[in-house]
Order: sequence, then C-alpha cells, then structure tokens
Amino acid sequence: MASRTTYPVLDTRSLNRATLARQLLLSRAEMSARDAVEHLLGLQAQNVKPPYFQLHARLAGFRPAELAGLMEAREVVRMVTMRSTIHTHTAQDARTLRPLVQPARDREVAYFRKGLVGVDLERLDACARAFVEAEPRTMGEIRQELLEHWPDADPQSLAVAARCRLPLVQVTPRGVWGLSGQVRLTTLDTWLGPDARPDNGEARPHPGSPQTHPVDRVVLRYLRAFGPASVKDMQTWAGLTRLREAFERLRPGLDVFQDENGVELFDLPDAVRPDPDTPAPPRFLPEFDNLLLSHADRSRVLAPELKGRTWRGNQAYRTLLLDGFLGGLWMLDGAALTVELFRPASKALRAQITAEAQALLAAMTPEGADGNGSVRFGPVGG
Repeated sequence: MASRTTYPVLDTRSLNRATLARQLLLSRAEMSARDAVEHLLGLQAQNVKPPYFQLHARLAGFRPAELAGLMEAREVVRMVTMRSTIHTHTAQDARTLRPLVQPARDREVAYFRKGLVGVDLERLDACARAFVEAEPRTMGEIRQELLEHWPDADPQSLAVAARCRLPLVQVTPRGVWGLSGQVRLTTLDTWLGPDARPDNGEARPHPGSPQTHPVDRVVLRYLRAFGPASVKDMQTWAGLTRLREAFERLRPGLDVFQDENGVELFDLPDAVRPDPDTPAPPRFLPEFDNLLLSHADRSRVLAPELKGRTWRGNQAYRTLLLDGFLGGLWMLDGAALTVELFRPASKALRAQITAEAQALLAAMTPEGADGNGSVRFGPVGG
C-alpha cells in the first residue's frame, strides 16, 4: 500500500500571519484603493459602507472619497458574484469573475423552479435585459415587468432568475459614500460599455501564470490574497465546486503544505509567509469582511470556541482583530465607538485598541475628524 505524501506543516498561527499579510492587515499598505480592490479580488459589499471600512483597515492614508470617486467613475462596480453576494470589484474583475461564478448562479435558479413553471428562461433573459438596458430599474420594477409576461409565475422567483442569469450592476449613487439611493440595476456592458478586447474580458495574466485556463489565473490570485489555502477554501470563497482540477494543473508550480489536521494547502512559491511571532496590531473590520468568509476552515482567524459570536440571527456584527484573531466586536453610533472584548485585555492592549479606534473615527466620521469622537468599552448589540 502506497504511503501518503507528507508536506511541511503550517500551524494555525503561521496560517494566521500569512493570511493577514496577504490581506494587508499586518501593516497598512501604501497602495491605491483601486489596486487594493484588485489585489483582494473584490470587497464584500452586502451593505454600502463595509467596503470603505475594509480599505481603511488595510491602506495607509485611505479616505472614503477615494473609493467613492472610483464608484462614480465606473472604475469599480457593485454586483452579485462570489457566494451569490454583492461585491465591489474593479471593472475588469467584474467582467472576469462574474462568468467564473455563473454556473453557481444558474444552479441557484433551479431552487426556484416551482415558481418558474412555464417560464422560458431564454425569453426571460431577453425581456429583463431589454428592460434594464433601457434605463436602470429597481428589483420591484423588474418583478412587475416580468409578471406582465408570466402573470401566473411567482414574482420573487422571476426576480431571482433575472438577478442570477444576467450580470446586473448596482448603478450610482448606490454605493457612493455620503450619498443614498435605491438599488437600481442595469447590465454590466451597459454601465461600463461593451468590452472590445480580444481576450473577451479575461483578467491580465500575472507573471508566470497559465495562458489557457481563466480559472487557473483566479486560483493564483486567490492564493496571493488568501493563501495558503486548500481546494475547499477556495471553493468556499467562490461558492463553487469542482476546482480540484485547476489546482492539479497548477500543482507543479506551487508550494504544497499541510495544516495540523493533515489538510493539503497550496501556495505561491514567492508568497510572503511571515514569522508566526510577527506582531499583529488591532484592526477594526466591518460586517461581512472576506477575511472571515473565504476559507472552509476559519480557525486561522476564528478560534473554535468563538464560533457564532459574530452573528445574531441574520445580523452580522463588526469584528475586532486582536493579535490577528477575532477578539471582540464593535459598534459605531455617530462618532461614538463601543468595543466589546471577548477576553480581559491589559492596560497596554486597551491603549492600542483605543488608538486604532480613534484613527478610525478621525478618518471615517466628520465628528472624529474634528476631535469629537469617543471610545468606550462595553457590550455591543442586544
């Protein structure tokens, strides 16, 4: 019987520090907001403000106006991609990543088949596309339009089918810091203009990356932003299955490790893997940060005994990293920031947390910029 190949072991703390470095959370990067959105393969954006707080935690000197300007210039967009959730992507990544996850969106439509009896999905595509390309529409308006064609169908199922089958983007002012507006949707090509490049919108290959498999390029980028990682880790991030074939194609050019449970992990040979004792400063992350959502095994950031502490019902709390791991929750009310710690903290650590909180208030709230922000320690949420 052939013995199983063994690889160097990366313990939890080593994985933590490597992932934090890729996520720009060990030290703030001197990087533009656009380059950061690209490097991170997008920002989870179920709500409007989280992408701004994600970049504040990661970039030196970040101000919300920088990302807002990219939104208004259509250099970044908000749309459904990974895990059927809204993400903020660069325009180019929107063209690349939406086709990658389209099979999962097609499967999602199947869950609503009972409400779509008698509906020709190809005709639904054409009707919905013509409607939203005439002018951006709300989901309610899309629902009503499709009901005109299929009055006996379930309205919600019709809307879900359009959302899944078409590459719809949320148009501004939705997503622009300091502005408000309903979610209005049009197609990606209508918002950005048709993609005339001969590569049909595939991402620029990174040096040394394969030239023939678009999914392989995304695997390499995922590892650069989230690695070292297993096949299941990337499948969790993308909301896809059957990615093993891509990893196997890439295996000859990758470093291979295993975690403490023997799970095979892949990484880029030139990727940074800091010393596990590298200091990790406190970082305030918004709800739905991809750091906490993009691995099948989240123990590299989330201790098993804290599982479930970042949610109550369907509400996600904002999270605080301490020494690189989940250490508490936080809440912002105007320019008053409340921190709930999961464990007692020394006076020195509380001072570090307070300094980081005050930096957040100064950069992200008008009152904080005027020196009127406040930080307190206490319970968060009900």
